[in-house]
Amino acid sequence: MDEYDLVITNGVCVTAADVAPLDIAIRDGTIVLLAPSGLLSKARTKRLIDAEGGYVMPGGVDCHVHLQEPSMFGKGTSADSYETGTRSAIAGGTTTIIAFAPQQKNVDSVLTALTNTHALAQNNSFCDYGFHVLVANPCEKALSEFEQLASVEGVTSLKIYMTYEALQLRDNEILSVLLAARSNHILTMIHAENGDVLAWLTEKLEAAKLFAPKYHGHSHAPILESEATNRAIALSSLVADTPILLVHVSEPAAALRIRAAQTVGQPIFAETCPQYLFLTRDDLDQPGFEGAKCVCAPPPRDADDQKAIWRGLQNGTFAVLSSDHCPFRFDDAVTGKKTCISDEFPVGKFRHIPNGIPGIETRLPLVFSARKLELTKFVEVTSTNAAKLYGLYPRKGGIIPGVSDADLVVWYPEGRLGEFPLTNDLLHHDVDYTPYEGRMLRNWPRYTILRGKVIWDRDEGGIVGERSYGRFLKRQESSLNGIWQTVEEDGPFDLEKL
Repeated sequence: MDEYDLVITNGVCVTAADVAPLDIAIRDGTIVLLAPSGLLSKARTKRLIDAEGGYVMPGGVDCHVHLQEPSMFGKGTSADSYETGTRSAIAGGTTTIIAFAPQQKNVDSVLTALTNTHALAQNNSFCDYGFHVLVANPCEKALSEFEQLASVEGVTSLKIYMTYEALQLRDNEILSVLLAARSNHILTMIHAENGDVLAWLTEKLEAAKLFAPKYHGHSHAPILESEATNRAIALSSLVADTPILLVHVSEPAAALRIRAAQTVGQPIFAETCPQYLFLTRDDLDQPGFEGAKCVCAPPPRDADDQKAIWRGLQNGTFAVLSSDHCPFRFDDAVTGKKTCISDEFPVGKFRHIPNGIPGIETRLPLVFSARKLELTKFVEVTSTNAAKLYGLYPRKGGIIPGVSDADLVVWYPEGRLGEFPLTNDLLHHDVDYTPYEGRMLRNWPRYTILRGKVIWDRDEGGIVGERSYGRFLKRQESSLNGIWQTVEEDGPFDLEKL
């Protein structure tokens, strides 16, 4: 009989396609065998985990994570390093993250940004990781480096912004990025909000002496997102239907525009995040400065909008559910949320509140406990689609013998934990709050396994992995829905066709 490094028995395996009671055998970091439940309970193995009827799923893939980035807006510094952020990730069942290598406006190279970010992450990650390049200066040199990004560096995605003075690209710059990205089969992620309208609304609110955190939501009115989403889709269609992904979509009208483009066959993909499923604009309207805990962009919307975003996850409008983990400490006047408070502005100025919230550890437990997604859909949007979209499948995001890394999350049997409140004391990030404090949960990852090694054991030690175990992942081009094959059929960008 073969000997294995790890066997998981008596579990119910859940993939994006199926739910079945199966045992899993692991050797040399890879899944090597699936067998009927209980069949491997007596196998020769260095370690045996009895899942006791709990669900066993591919490890989470969180493809939108901000860690240890330079300050782009003058105030606030990320609370989480690669060490603390990935520590938090594995405690919440995530085995792979994709973070950002940010190019700043005054830098002409994206490869320099990538080198700098590698230095921060190397030997400091509990989980496997990749990078998106954040393009803020699409000059000729930066665009010429896209080929090396994809073919040599294994970075096959980038992000651009339609808002924020420090990052905003004009439409002509966006078109140049899309064309260069298309030529190199790089997926372009877009933060779609109209930056000019945001600046105008902010000025009007401040002129009326409306500075409190709740007015952050007013400045980011829904029309900013729906207009920019429509414009992003239009620009991508101009460059021969170049594939794009709209990140952190919060607004139903934007989701409808995305759905319409998908329906006519455009390669338009979308992401949403837990903050648009569990928070509302009421969370910004708290006494004093408390609402700053929920300041992110786009901001949380209304309760009815929440329902529409859930529907978008259920019906496939959103391919992925990411955290957009962008953490700042709350009670911190030097690097955190309170950097915007002064004697003149005791509740701060909303335009200067560091923009983002923590969520890398709570993403899976919150959504799993909500029970609003079918189990297969939950795996699809939290793991498998992200792996496909970002060129990691089937190594990540699947449970395929001989092919998939043994990246797994084992949940407790249903009902074992009862209901319990989420508190910041349970979490492993380097942040002094969670915006989801007090929300009731029904489950939590019991084990997180990365390449066959148990790195999170909730009952026996918690974090049991090592910060240097995570590896950088060179990625292939996206394989979700054959997006690049569709582009090739359309032919190259041709001015004569316009």
